Amino acid sequence: MFSAELFGTRTFRNGRQLGALLGLVPVPYRSDQAVRDQGISKAGRAELRRMWLQIAWGWLRWQPDSALAQWFHRRFGAAGGRSKRIGIVALARKLAIALWRYVDHGVVPEGATLKA
Repeated sequence: MFSAELFGTRTFRNGRQLGALLGLVPVPYRSDQAVRDQGISKAGRAELRRMWLQIAWGWLRWQPDSALAQWFHRRFGAAGGRSKRIGIVALARKLAIALWRYVDHGVVPEGATLKA
């Protein structure tokens, strides 16, 4: 279901479109001079987003030497629970884009190991 929904029937021009389908893009907030992100949009399909977050946790476990896993551990490794949950959403978006590039262009995510 997952691969058919994301990569089988849809085409994406960029990673932001993929992130929007998953509901993992930031929502901007502007108030007078303050400009910052408010959180994620959650506008996409909730089932895909939940599944993608589980895939991101699995990526950390099974691909610990990849550049994405190293980035997560550098940025959120010493953090507490809330920060790790925020970090896993960021990792899920980066991972979605990296795997989309793999499916469309054959570019293996940096540091990832493939089975023969």
